[in-house]
Amino acid sequence: MRLLHTSDWHLGHTLYDTSREDEHTAFLEWLLDTLEAHAVDALLVAGDIFDTANPSAEAQASWYQFVARARRRCPRLDLVVIGGNHDSAARLDAPDPLFAALDVRVVGGLPRTGGALELERLLVPLKDARGKVGAWVAAVPYLRPADLPFVAEEAGDKLVEGVRSIYAEVLEAARKRCEPGQALVAMGHCYMVGSDLSVLSERKILGGNQHALPVELFPEDVAYAALGHLHKAQRVGGREGVRYSGSPLPLSLSERNYAHQVLLVELDGERLSSVKPLHVPRQVDILRVPAQGSAELDDVVTQLKELPELDEKTPDWRRPYLEVCVKLPRPVPALRRGVETALEGKAARLVKLSPDYQGTGNTLAEARPGVSLKERTPEDVFRARYARDYTEPPEPALLEAFHSLLTQVQEDAS
Repeated sequence: MRLLHTSDWHLGHTLYDTSREDEHTAFLEWLLDTLEAHAVDALLVAGDIFDTANPSAEAQASWYQFVARARRRCPRLDLVVIGGNHDSAARLDAPDPLFAALDVRVVGGLPRTGGALELERLLVPLKDARGKVGAWVAAVPYLRPADLPFVAEEAGDKLVEGVRSIYAEVLEAARKRCEPGQALVAMGHCYMVGSDLSVLSERKILGGNQHALPVELFPEDVAYAALGHLHKAQRVGGREGVRYSGSPLPLSLSERNYAHQVLLVELDGERLSSVKPLHVPRQVDILRVPAQGSAELDDVVTQLKELPELDEKTPDWRRPYLEVCVKLPRPVPALRRGVETALEGKAARLVKLSPDYQGTGNTLAEARPGVSLKERTPEDVFRARYARDYTEPPEPALLEAFHSLLTQVQEDAS
């Protein structure tokens, strides 16, 4: 049977206050086409449907519209979704009666009744092209510390061992459901040992990501583990069948070079046959000037003037995002205005302007070792702080303004 694994959609996400709604709409349309073109039997979405626990009405509408369209276009498709750390478990679980009628399984949070796991909610049968059960999914959502059982101190890391015990219980229950020829599949939204984190857009989870989970969480009889949380697509522990699909679009400027994709998974009976990345078309480019590091303002302006011109036929949302990093030996009050002037008529949209100050970075104590604060004049302190960020000394006009302000403060205090 054929599965498609995706995660970390982050519907409702904005990039420096720029809406990504049109990009998400294009991705969801592409995803529907892909499900149809590859005759996918089951879609697994491993968490972070939304970017925040309180998503906008537009983000929620996109999610519900996708489910409805997927059901119309692919009526046999099994759709299994788990909650992520960005999602509100209660919000995802609220429409469960409606989703159940559509044969869609969404597990927003870890379900319990009287302290015991509701295994019926966590175990999902997947049907192959003939309509027969070809696999069982252990659909474990993002686990918060409150979800974990008590673990004695001597057992090791309490968080890791708590997570391990939940996965072990759910996988064992799924294992008992599997008949010969049926595959065991797992889903999770978590941080695994040895994986690469995108520090600018991925929240730290389970006590700060230091509680990384071992790949042994998924025994060898698990044919495939569909993971979410990390935005960079990657294997875990060298295991072909333990994977992060990654996010379908870059969620920070640092992710510009990621290969954004979904994963087409082929199962042959109980075993994994193949995993094929399907690359998601990049709808909006991300540019950086300069390409690496920073450059002097004159060099930056020259490079900006060489950028492609704006095509009036291009929709505004398709214009490339632009990050500019300027090397500054001294303050430039009109920096943004100068950069925006150079960008007039260009296709790129400035979303981030990063000044790269070239000062010493020294603290006040490092500037004149052995000299106490009592022995420093206010101008000494000002110059030392200025040198921390800038290589050139303050201009006379700036010093004059500083002394004028100092005089006013002293007079007000007398």
